[in-house]
Amino acid sequence: MSSGNIVKCEMSRIIAAILLITTIAACVPAAPTTLELLPTITPIGDSASASDWITVYFTDPDSPDAESHRGGPDEALAVAIDQARFSVDAAMYDFNLWGIRDALISAHQRGATVRVVTESDNLDEMEIQELIEVGIPVISDRRESLMHNKFVVIDEYTVWTGSMNYTINDAYKNNNNLLEIRSSRLAENYLTEFEEMFVGDFFGNHVVARTPHPSLDIQGIRLDNYFSPDDGVAAEIIELIRSAEESIYFLIFSFTSDDIAAALIEKAGQGVAVSGVFDEGQYRSNRGAEFDHLREAGLDVRLDGNPRNMHHKVFVIDKQIVITGSYNFSASAEESNDENTLVIYDAEVAALYLAEFERVLANAK
Repeated sequence: MSSGNIVKCEMSRIIAAILLITTIAACVPAAPTTLELLPTITPIGDSASASDWITVYFTDPDSPDAESHRGGPDEALAVAIDQARFSVDAAMYDFNLWGIRDALISAHQRGATVRVVTESDNLDEMEIQELIEVGIPVISDRRESLMHNKFVVIDEYTVWTGSMNYTINDAYKNNNNLLEIRSSRLAENYLTEFEEMFVGDFFGNHVVARTPHPSLDIQGIRLDNYFSPDDGVAAEIIELIRSAEESIYFLIFSFTSDDIAAALIEKAGQGVAVSGVFDEGQYRSNRGAEFDHLREAGLDVRLDGNPRNMHHKVFVIDKQIVITGSYNFSASAEESNDENTLVIYDAEVAALYLAEFERVLANAK
């Protein structure tokens, strides 16, 4: 994008923000609506609010509605985009969901600033090209490593993130999680990362750590927020694993990290219950997958039963701490890909992820 276009883009956002401020007294409150105010949606799988600042969704490939591509978490995201007042910033590794496409185009056509960052390998997707055709600016990474993020920031306030790509497969055939978090400070973190890519053209290890709020508090709940490869996420995960006193449960698509595996084996040796489910397809195809290593060490690890993909990247520690995001436990995620990770210190959120773990575990082998 030329410097002139960037200036125009930023000016439009400033003008939209001024208009919003001058009319806010006549409008609904500035904070995005909660799901209670949205049109009725019955998402596939579990969806629950641990409190009024977070909503968690899980896909359910076994649902009868999954085959018709209806009722998934993507519908809630599309509604949220439809309600955007002045901005939608989306970092999407892959994208082919028509509902989200239509919502982005509608937001653009009614005057909201819509910007997209995507992975170059997926730039030729028809839905991405349709965004470009209507004038939505799209930047790709143009590098061998992956722009692997899957997040959307709406009105600089609401963050949607998790393991779910915005694709039919991930929303309806694969096991995934998607979070909606309402926090201006968390949104600032994700917008800082987005601006690095969209404006600065900085991807992979061409950036330095400068997250504004790496640790923050939302209504008394602590969140830690990391971006790869600049934040050294593996070391943070290992520290959390080593802090476990009772239990560690995990769901992982790709797990090839020797250091994380060693930390799990260490804690199991100390009497901590460790159990996890691997995606079978990745286990069969990945060189260096840790499944056999952990099983030989006596840990309760299993292969998933989804004929598609078990695409989560989740740890639940002591039924109190959840680690989730786009980050697979691999060298690529740690050293070269653009990724995001959240650590949520909350028993209510952890209970939602534990229920998902039990559901996936019940179908594992």
